[in-house]
Parts: sequence; C-alpha cells; structure tokens
Amino acid sequence: MDQRMEHQAAHAMLQRFNSFYQCFLEVTRGAKQRFEDADWMSVQLASRERIRLYDHHVTEARAAIKALTGHMQRSDAFCAAVKSHYSELLTQHENFEVAESFFNSVYQRLFHHRYIEENQLFIRPSRCSKLFDYQLLTCSHQNTHLESLLHTLFDNYSFSIAYEDLARDIAFICQRLLQIPQLSDQQLHKITMLTPVFYRNKAAYLIGQYQSEGLSFPIVFPLLNQQGKVAIDSVLIDTDEVSIIFGFARSYFMVDAPAPRRIVNFLKQLLPNKTDYELFTAIGCQKHGKTELYRHYLNHLHNSTDQFELAPGIKGMVMTVFTLPSYDVVFKIIKDEFTPPKDVSHAIVKEKYRLVKQHDRVGRMADTQEFSNVEFPLARFSQSLLDELQTVAPSVLSIEGESLTIKHLYIERKMIPLNMYLDQADEAQTRQVIDEYGNAIKQLAAANIFPGDMLFKNFGVTRHGRVVFYDYDEISYMTECNFRELPKSQYPEDMWDYQPSFSVGPNDIFPEEFATFLLGKPTVKQVFQELHQDLFQANYWQQLQRNIEKGLFEDVYPYRRRRRFINR
Repeated sequence: MDQRMEHQAAHAMLQRFNSFYQCFLEVTRGAKQRFEDADWMSVQLASRERIRLYDHHVTEARAAIKALTGHMQRSDAFCAAVKSHYSELLTQHENFEVAESFFNSVYQRLFHHRYIEENQLFIRPSRCSKLFDYQLLTCSHQNTHLESLLHTLFDNYSFSIAYEDLARDIAFICQRLLQIPQLSDQQLHKITMLTPVFYRNKAAYLIGQYQSEGLSFPIVFPLLNQQGKVAIDSVLIDTDEVSIIFGFARSYFMVDAPAPRRIVNFLKQLLPNKTDYELFTAIGCQKHGKTELYRHYLNHLHNSTDQFELAPGIKGMVMTVFTLPSYDVVFKIIKDEFTPPKDVSHAIVKEKYRLVKQHDRVGRMADTQEFSNVEFPLARFSQSLLDELQTVAPSVLSIEGESLTIKHLYIERKMIPLNMYLDQADEAQTRQVIDEYGNAIKQLAAANIFPGDMLFKNFGVTRHGRVVFYDYDEISYMTECNFRELPKSQYPEDMWDYQPSFSVGPNDIFPEEFATFLLGKPTVKQVFQELHQDLFQANYWQQLQRNIEKGLFEDVYPYRRRRRFINR
C-alpha cells in the first residue's frame, strides 16, 4: 500500500475538519452582533445553520477520501494507518478531541456504521485532555469592596450598545449576594470569570466563580437587550440553577471556543456533577458530545452489573424504550409496525427527531443523540426485554455470539413520566407540576411547536422538577395547525354521534377537547383550569400563531422568574 495515500487521506480529513470548525466559529462569533441588534430571527437561523455545518463538511470529507482512494477495497491495515497518521497530525492541535469525533463521523459515513473497531476509530481519546489550562480564558477580579469589584468586572465586557443602568443593576446584585451570611463577612472578594460570553436565544451570559476564603460557588449574570440597552436580568449563584442553564432541554450556546476543552474544564469546576458529554453538547459541540456520551456509557457498562430492562411507564405506540436502572439515560427504538391509530412512517418519525435537534427547544424538549449499530452484551438483557424487542422491532436486531447489535436507536435523558409522577404526587407537588406542564405547552407553542399528543405520558419530570416533552412523532409547527372552536350543534342528540356532525380537516385542532383526554382526575382538573384555562380556548392559540407570523419571540428564561430583577 502506498504510504503517501495514507498521509494524503489523513491530511484531507484534517483539512476538512479545520474548514468545518472555522465555519462553526464564524457563525458563533456572529452571536454578539445578533444580540446587540436584537435580531432574534437571525439567532434562530444561525442556530440551525451551525448544526447543519457538521453534516455538510463530513459529506465533503467522505467525497474527498473516496476520490483519493478510488475503487480501492477496504483494508483494515490502511484504515488503521490513516488513523495513526491523523493522530500524529493532532499532536499539537488545540481541538484534537472534536477533530477525532469528526474522523469517526467520516469513517462511519464511508463504511455505513460498520467495522467499528478501536484500532480504526477513536473510541477512546488519543491523549489526556483534563490538563488543558482554562486559565488562559479567564480573568480574575478581587477587591475588598464588592460593588467596586463588580464595576471592574462588567467594564471588561463591552458591547456596541450601552448598559441601561449599570449602577442600578450592580446594586441589585450586591443586595442578592450579601444575603449569603458567609459572604458578608468576607474581607476580600474574588471572582474569576470566563472572558468568552455565552449567547443563546435572546440573552447573553457571563459565567464565573466566586471563590474566596473557603467560600466557593458558581456565579452567572444573564444579560438582556432591553430596547437597545444592556440590562443585567439576574445573578445566579445556586448550583442547581446554573445546572439548568446548561440542561439537556435547551438550545446549544454560542460561545467563541477555538479550544472547547478549556471551556469545559472550567465549567466542570462549577458543575462537578455535569459530565463531559453534557457540557460539550451544551456549548454546541454536540457531535463530540455524542462521542463523549458513548465513552461514558461504555465506562458505566464496564463498572456495573445490572440488566437492561423495559423502561417504566405506558408502552409507546411508535417507540419501545428500555433502560439500565443504574444509568441516567433511556434507549429508544422505532417499532417495525405502529400500534393503531398511529398513522406515521419510519421516515416521518426520524424527520421529527431531526426537527427537534435543529429547533429552539426552549427548555421543554429533550435533546436526543442518534446512534447506529450499537453493540450490547447479550447477557445484560433481561429475558422479558429481549422478548419484547424481538416482538416489536426484530428488523433492527442482530444477535451474534454474546453480542446484541441494534441497528438504529436514540439515547435520551431519563425522566419520570409525568403520569407516573402525578400518581405519587401530593397536593403541592400536583399544583407545581401541572403549572409546569401548562407552561411547557405554552412555551413550546410560542416557539412554533405544537406537541400533537399532549397526554401526560409523553412528558417527563426532571430532577429539578421541570416538565419536558419527549415524544416527537406527532409534533408539528404551530403555523401548520388550524385551531378552531367546536361548532355549536343545533340538535342535542348530535352529542351521542360517534362521528362529528361537522367537517374536520386533517390539520384542524379543537382546544376545547383537550380537557376531555387530559383532565380525568378531579384534583388535576381543578388545578389545570385555575392555572391554564386559556389552553382550552382557540383564540389563545390563534394569537400565538399571529405572534409567530410577525416574528415575535416570547421571552423564555432558564431560571425562575422570581430570580429576575423585575422591580428595576
């Protein structure tokens, strides 16, 4: 085999990766201008464009490798040599981890997700990245006077638009921080901030850490563009609150990160319970997040002994879902045939999941990672689960020796199904979670998403008590729906008819009917009607449609409204 071809293939791969990541950074760096201009439509478009860049450049890399190798038959030795040369090229590369994931993607595109072997793929990272110095991206501020420190801190972040009232907002921040007993006794305040700004939707976030004299906590300042002025909307210092900002149900951040590992290493200081895959995904490197998820799963599998089993809850009509009890994700497989009355195809289901990946999830739709040809140890599958999979999805299963391979599946964060949560909830929990459910529907609708199947079983409750939608086979854009009031019948006996006495179009939706299939329990019905009665009114949905058509985007905050400086 000509070694020059091996070198050329490795160089071609890295050239395509560098081109991809440069385009990725160009889109990302436009976030500052979009925030300053309050160009929220472009924010949505840029988010989708950046996600699509990856597949585009992987396709280009695949074409380049095929053109180079021609009709040469696949060779284990050649593939291993290309990987080896590629590793050498990455020795001094600051973004070698994401580059390795790019290599994996091209390889799997070339060979249709087959021949997944460690000597030919970066199943493990080629070198340690934990020591990447995040201090290159930070700036530390210290002062005996907290207010002066904060003025210096915000002076480091410049925008083309002025602060609305910086002194006022700093006073709000000081008031909130000094409510911490230990902080008011500090002789010297010290805050270390990441210099890159995190942008998402209509907000910018300054991320840092307060750390002085034995006191340490994350500190996040959300910034808003208020009529052409920058306003500090809150200060977040609780680890759980900051964790939600980086949650799995939100769009990816735009943050200038030529070496994303440095950002991730800093964030892990703030959020030690967050995994690498969660943080890489949160800052937009979702394909490398997928690699890190697979590595995390393999490590957990190696260090656990429990068996995979069917996930608790009502069985889905389109998907079958299983889990490993000791692991915090679920595995979702599309059934070969769907339970009536579901009337969708496999292609449509996959398209719905792609739609969610690219759409603004507003904290209310779970992110998913799509995998092909995932190998599982057969002995770890309970017999009941194996029987179920062989019954409902035999076409995607392959058993060889001690291994079970699933040709296509989605991995998603594990949550408590809302219907199961309500079965165990007390009065206060019921009220809180029903309010969350109603808010989830409203925020999805404002983001141009109609869930379709709104049954409680299709929503989950996170460990933070937030309600998140996770069943996507019936979602549609709000702008595709026709919300109608139920026509008033002239004849009382019509109420007993199985078929409606009026014409119904394929996209017609009657919000008045929601109560019929949602509110079976009296306690739930009472709370829902008190808090979200407007969801049963067609004019509420019609107004949302008009807002969407005008390009009006509702403010959705990844923190509780009570945390906002709303009395400014």
